[in-house]
Amino acid sequence: MNELAIRKDGDIPASSFGELKLVPPSALQNLTLPQAERTLLGFELPTVARLYQQMILIRLVEERLLELFSQGLLFGTTHTSIGQEANAVGVINALDRDRDIVWSNHRCHGHFIAYSGEVEGLIAEIMGRVTGICGGRGGSQHLCFRNFHSNGIQGGIAPVAVGCALARKDEGAVAVVFLGDGTMGEGAVYESLNLASVFGAPVLFVVEDNEIAQTTPKNLTVSGSIIARAEPFGIRTFAYDGNDPVEICELAQEAVGYVRAEGRPCWLYLRTERIGPHSKGDDTRPALRLEQARARDPIPPMRQRVADFEEIDAFCRSTVDRAVESAAAAAMARG
Repeated sequence: MNELAIRKDGDIPASSFGELKLVPPSALQNLTLPQAERTLLGFELPTVARLYQQMILIRLVEERLLELFSQGLLFGTTHTSIGQEANAVGVINALDRDRDIVWSNHRCHGHFIAYSGEVEGLIAEIMGRVTGICGGRGGSQHLCFRNFHSNGIQGGIAPVAVGCALARKDEGAVAVVFLGDGTMGEGAVYESLNLASVFGAPVLFVVEDNEIAQTTPKNLTVSGSIIARAEPFGIRTFAYDGNDPVEICELAQEAVGYVRAEGRPCWLYLRTERIGPHSKGDDTRPALRLEQARARDPIPPMRQRVADFEEIDAFCRSTVDRAVESAAAAAMARG
């Protein structure tokens, strides 16, 4: 029988996985990332400051991408995760970056930056430059870097993540796949849940529910409970409704710990808000709904918890400025 652990801001119950050893922050910092990326991701900082730095970095990068798009300097489309930064840093910082595999979707920038710290390579990629992480040919949605992969096909990455999890199971690796509420109508997702449970695939399904699929409200496309979606497959479920990255990280550590220890899939539901448009400017939500979304912006409350936030903001802003300048100076990708 599936166990459901539902958490909300200010109401965090005791862990139901007390027997599992959670990964401490010090262990999360024991990575083989280059020093520049380690500094950019704030590995030397306390947990709250580290997560805040990653969040503000994601926000500044994506705001700049929207500016660059309006100036005609980007190639292809781009989908920002503005408002959802807490999910990205919370989940990614619960992983072992050396062996775990991340499968993201069209809204992948936040996941990628939290994973790699490769700001310059990402911006150059979306600007179609040879210095991009995929040589300027993958663009915004199709990133491939170390153990990070993204694809814009809704639900299409779910079966790939399951297969990858099975292939790397003997190495103790966990595959994480990011989905959204707009993906709940894709049959491949449910086939993936079924096979993951039958074969015992160590895969964590993360659902970021921002209640809108492009411009279509969730209530027009999704019936029933997203939280309970994995229960018929005998998959353990966690759920969180809030915008605190520290709490998300703690919950994700429990989920990842369970997946790794038991060799079983897990379903992690995160209620979130997309503050920005679906892509560039296509946001048809009523003004009141947008106001409600902005009220759940995860960055202002985190900023209040960081004493030197101004220094962090300035560092991240200068990092983005240098990345844009460097990308603009690089040659265009050809062929």
